[in-house]
Amino acid sequence: MSNSFSKEERVAFEDMLEGFEDALVLSRNVSTFNNDMTMMERTNDVIWRPMPYIAQSFDGMDQTANFGDSTQLSVPARIGFSKSSPWQMDAKQLRDALQEGRLGKAAYQKLASDINVAVMNVAALQGTLVVKRTTAASGFDDVAQAEAIMNEQGINGFDRYLALSTRDYNGMASNLSTASRSFGNRKSDTAYEKAFVGEVASFDTYKLDYANRLPAAAGGGGLTISTLVGANNWWIPKATSVAATGETSNVDNRYQTVTISSTTNVAAGDAFTIAGVNSVQHITKGDTGQLKTFRVISVDSATTMTISPPIISNQGGSDAEAQYQNVTVTPSATAAIVFLNTVSAYANPFWHRDAFEILPGRYAVPSDAGTAVMRASTEQGIELVMQKWYDINTMKIKYRVDTLFGVVCAQPEMAGLMLFSQT
Repeated sequence: MSNSFSKEERVAFEDMLEGFEDALVLSRNVSTFNNDMTMMERTNDVIWRPMPYIAQSFDGMDQTANFGDSTQLSVPARIGFSKSSPWQMDAKQLRDALQEGRLGKAAYQKLASDINVAVMNVAALQGTLVVKRTTAASGFDDVAQAEAIMNEQGINGFDRYLALSTRDYNGMASNLSTASRSFGNRKSDTAYEKAFVGEVASFDTYKLDYANRLPAAAGGGGLTISTLVGANNWWIPKATSVAATGETSNVDNRYQTVTISSTTNVAAGDAFTIAGVNSVQHITKGDTGQLKTFRVISVDSATTMTISPPIISNQGGSDAEAQYQNVTVTPSATAAIVFLNTVSAYANPFWHRDAFEILPGRYAVPSDAGTAVMRASTEQGIELVMQKWYDINTMKIKYRVDTLFGVVCAQPEMAGLMLFSQT
């Protein structure tokens, strides 16, 4: 006969789930895709998720020549995070119910932290909109630059979030607490009393008690890339590709391999601009007058690296390029690459909700195999499974709490980083 949970343990698990959900600060602010677990098992926990369409429009009544194909882009999403918090207690320790509650609380705090860290890591490593500030965090003007880069590129003005390291967040709170010095003003009071910033320049802001740091770029100056048509450092979006064997497979259009003068000391995560390569408004295709920001995803050889987003300049003139164009290019054989992360600093992510997706997973744990099992899901569908097993030989009970999930950056051009104190 399987072990069973007492009423006290069930109440504790319900409290644990509530605390777990409250602690999911970052993951609550991204999209969720709930999927069929049988299908995910059969596809090795990978599913291709669609990127947003971008439509075209043309002038005039006669559109005979303008009926072209629409290219649907997609990205691979994987349920790849399997997190567990196990512990055990003997029959003596179980006499102290408070101790059991503390261990359960520690378990959910760690698992919630794991999910938040996973979201933050993906945001910090794959977001491509980079705001470089030469001074320490000071307030509205900083966040307004993040709003500007999003507005210019046509990203929706709602569901925007900014997560800041504690030091950078408190720098903004300091600005708010002294900007007016008129106490009785709610914004000023909460900034002074609780170091609370709240909503600024269309972003809901959050304080991180942990934050990634982006090292200073070591690639040095003098690196160049050819943006001439013949150099082929531009990308044609495509939904699928056909191998030499005739097999058709999906294409991940978030990345592109480019050739530059040298990749010596260039590292994954570096942020950079390319001279003469400006961002466009994704809907109208109008030149913003601002240099497009890119991230290094991997260094592949002495002269090649994988970057995000791809350079979709419409230099090939195809329908897919016109549909997804993200830059304008002033062609040059030696366009300068300029790194933005010139000083090691906290990588403060900002994003639109649709930039990321959480993929909740589910374990098929048997409930009749001698182990007591409880499971429950948060509003997002993220499931916690709690198991208990008693060993009569040692009079010890083993507990474990598990969660299974995935995080995917579905659109790197709807997320980015804010870097402070850069040269």
